[in-house]
Amino acid sequence: MEELYNRVLEQLSRHNQTHLLQFYDQLSVDSQEKLLNQIQSIDWKQWDTLSELCTAKTLQTYQDLTPIGAFDWELLREDEQLYFTNKGWDLLRQGKVGAIVVAGGQGSRLGHEGPKGTYDIGLPSHKSLFQLQAERLLNLSRRAGRRIPWYIMTSPDNHQQTVDYMAEADYFGYGSEDCKFFEQGVMPAVDENGRIFLSEMDEISLAPSGNGECFSALNRSGMLTDMKHRGVDWLFYYNVDNALIKVADPAFLGVAAHYNHPVATKVIDKAYPEEKVGIIGMKGNRPMVVEYSDLPKQLMFEYNSDGKLTYGLGNISIHLFRRDWIEQLVSCSIPYHIAHKKIRHLDSNGQIIEAAQPNGYKFERFIFDFFPLAEAITVLKGKREMDFAPVKNKDGEDSPQTARELIYELHRSWLVKAGVVLDEVQGPVEISPLVSYEGEGVTAEAILASMLVSDGQGS
Repeated sequence: MEELYNRVLEQLSRHNQTHLLQFYDQLSVDSQEKLLNQIQSIDWKQWDTLSELCTAKTLQTYQDLTPIGAFDWELLREDEQLYFTNKGWDLLRQGKVGAIVVAGGQGSRLGHEGPKGTYDIGLPSHKSLFQLQAERLLNLSRRAGRRIPWYIMTSPDNHQQTVDYMAEADYFGYGSEDCKFFEQGVMPAVDENGRIFLSEMDEISLAPSGNGECFSALNRSGMLTDMKHRGVDWLFYYNVDNALIKVADPAFLGVAAHYNHPVATKVIDKAYPEEKVGIIGMKGNRPMVVEYSDLPKQLMFEYNSDGKLTYGLGNISIHLFRRDWIEQLVSCSIPYHIAHKKIRHLDSNGQIIEAAQPNGYKFERFIFDFFPLAEAITVLKGKREMDFAPVKNKDGEDSPQTARELIYELHRSWLVKAGVVLDEVQGPVEISPLVSYEGEGVTAEAILASMLVSDGQGS
């Protein structure tokens, strides 16, 4: 092990990180080996490029941004909508579609102990986010006559908890063979002087390196091979915290497949200029997503001749990727973004410090940074009340309460279409995804028979 130690020490010396060995002599042999192997696994060549992130480039980067065109589903003719929807169903019946959920986050901001996907947002049924999504997939799978493989990307922090939770729930009837778990990548977290934190005496502080690691993680874990073996051509991508997500949406699939660009993305109109969602536009004839925090103010508040925001197409992290395109990009390097965060760490005396204020940086890659690598992209505009109910904050905007209200309102609208007199319906309305994916099959008789109108004990 002396040879390994000397090799690691040499690496650390070249990168001014020798403090990572400050407690080495106090460790057991097993802990020493664990620490050395962890340090050796760092991609130091990649690490050398991260210092460039400290340079602010916002105005310089986005000043030549231009708007992007989008298809508005609501403005399509009925026959066009039917054509696209049928095309999507054909793909589902042929087994050409897989779904991937980015589920590496914890529910700590929501006051929840455990993975965010296990969170109960307070519906009458008390279904977790994972259960709502699993049941929507089950609905589609039953109607398509074949199972849609569900790829669940976790983080090292919540991987085992997620796997155990799903197994204990018997995968909500979905089947273990079609629920495929894999971990995203990690990068060391650093203090404000660029020194890598220790989280324990024998462990460096590693943080998930963002959803932009998705393609490489799919490849590394064998999931891309699994997709190819199953005949999956399109991968539906979404975030676990969207309580309204229409997983593997047939209509969106049909639009994407018709135009057959490498990427398709669903967007919604921003509610107001400062809303905390990124926007999609064009830069240098290539599609590009700009985070809300990076968009220059003059562009954020710019309006077009129709009185709408020039850059008002909000990125809601609902995408479709062609599998063959993903395979081309698994080794492609996209930029890292830097995030100022509160990072728990070990101080020089070996004491655990729980940071009260942001004290260091994490490095992340974003999935949308692959967009400029596509020569063309399909953009479909949906509706917020049907597509987007994020659960990010404990209270206020984008909270469990706002998500529940959006679900209740949507489900009540389904009842109206079914001819139910709403005056006769008391309390919140929740309709199980097992009964209806997006309002189809909802009848007054079915609602009453299934007891889906909540009386405090709804399903």
